[in-house]
Parts: sequence; structure tokens; C-alpha cells
Amino acid sequence: MSLRLVLAGMLLTLPVLAQLSPLETKPEEASAVQPPSNALDKGDLEFYVRHLYVYGPQIDLEVGDFEDSDVPGLKKTTITASYKLARKQHEFFVSEDGKHILEGKTYVIDANPYQEVNDAIDVFTAPAFGKEGASVRIVAYSDFECPYCAEEAKVLRNQLRHQYGSRVRLYFRDFPLDMHPWARPAAETGRCIFVQEPERFWDFHDWVFENQKSITPQNLNAKTEAFLADKGLDMDKFRTCRDERKRAQDVEDSMAEGRKVGVTSTPTLFVNGRQLGGSTKWEQLKAIIDYEIEYQKVTKNAGDDCGCSVELPSFP
Repeated sequence: MSLRLVLAGMLLTLPVLAQLSPLETKPEEASAVQPPSNALDKGDLEFYVRHLYVYGPQIDLEVGDFEDSDVPGLKKTTITASYKLARKQHEFFVSEDGKHILEGKTYVIDANPYQEVNDAIDVFTAPAFGKEGASVRIVAYSDFECPYCAEEAKVLRNQLRHQYGSRVRLYFRDFPLDMHPWARPAAETGRCIFVQEPERFWDFHDWVFENQKSITPQNLNAKTEAFLADKGLDMDKFRTCRDERKRAQDVEDSMAEGRKVGVTSTPTLFVNGRQLGGSTKWEQLKAIIDYEIEYQKVTKNAGDDCGCSVELPSFP
């Protein structure tokens, strides 16, 4: 007798998806003539997963292509469930005969368990503070209009710098939410400042979060220009960048990258690739940083000091 392995949580974890509980979700009308029999068939797998999670027709499901996995005999695919602003990804492994399904992640014992996440995040074009080569890399996906981000930013800018100095490097990535009317313009403004004077970005970062409650879509530009008046920027160049939205693609790329690594809300932190959603208490964050510092003394497989080297190509 074959054994079907399905290791999955039966409760929806995203706040928006959670409202579609089994008692509230309308069942989807059966679209298959035959019951699902082959998990390597995208239609069969979607039909099965909708039942597994009680995903009704309100929720869009996208079944990715099947690829070879690191585990011999198993194919892998990612299914993305989305509803309005909420998204959740499921990684499934399927046996070569299409009969057995395993949900979860696989790990290689001698590799960084978060290497895939680290590789997917672009830190080379992101504002940063802290010493290059630090053994702990923190990436913060944030929204300038998000009140929880303002609280998190204060912790990161104060506690992190004062207690860890050169041992931690933090990178800032934009993830403005559609529900916040001036978050995206502020993100583009920040990028215009960053490309002209990288260090001035952090002045803007701190100022926005400190004055968040008094900023509106109507006064953002005027307040920003007043703040930047004595910061040494070429204001004509800055205005052209902002008004012509020259850095809009930077923000779009940051958001796409965030969605790829599982960001669904702000703030979201990644500590050497380990995802921490929501406002993380300092005590919890500190404990994880301390653990990573000690772990990296042995493994040296994460942070900026990953034992890797980046070389420029040689030309004849």
C-alpha cells in the first residue's frame, strides 16, 4: 500500500487569507471530470491543493513549472496563493510517478540554509550602514508611511549601531504598500537622494520616520525640500530626478525582490537570510544576532563575510 505524505499546515496564516475560513469560504465548483490522480499535472495539483487548504475561487493559485530538486527522485514546484494584497507560497515536492506529495523545504547539511534568500536580495544597490564584511547582514524591507516601520527603524538606527558597531551591516529595501498614499513617492524620493549623496539618504530616512504623522501626500515635496535645503544636495538635479520619477524602477525592483523572498507586510527583516516578520522586539532580534555572530565564527557562510569573492571580468 502506498503512503501519501502531505506535511502541511491546515490553517491559513496570512491575515487577509485567514478571513477565508472553512466556514466562510464558498466551495469552488468542480472543474475536473475525473478526481486528481497525477500531481505532476498542474490542473490536478491545483485541484488537490485547493481542497487541502480550503482555497475558494476568491483566491488565485499559480502553479509554477516543475523542476529537478536536490533530492533524487523528487520534482519541485512552487504554488503561489494570492488574494488582494496577501500572498503565500507553498513549495511542493512530487515523486516521479506523480503519486506522492511532500510540502516543505530541503536542506544541505554543509550549506547555509538561507543561501537562496541571500542570493535573491540585491544589497549592492541598497542604502546601508555598518561595516562592509560584517558577519551578520540584516536586510529591512520597509514602508516610510508604516507606523510599525517607524518603531522598528528607531530600534535599528539606535540599538543596532550602538551595541554592535562593525559586527553588523544593515541594508534598506523599499516595500511601499498600496494602502499608503505617499509611501511610494517617499520611496522614490529616498532613492533620488541616495544616488546623489548616499549618506544623506539616512538623514532623510530618520527625518521621515520621525515626522511621519505630519506628512501628507500634499505636503511631502515641500517638507522634503525644506529639510534638504542645508544638506549639500544639487536641488535642481534632485527635483528633476523626483519629478520625472527617474528612480521609480528601483522601487519596483525592490518590491518584486521582496515578494520573491516572501515579504507580504512591513516591516520585514532578514537576518543572514532568516525572515522575521512584523515588529521584532529588540530582545528577540538581539538574541538572533548574537547567535549568528557565534555561528558565523565557525561556518563563515553568511553575512557580508561569507568567504566569497566578487571579481571583475578581465578584458583582452
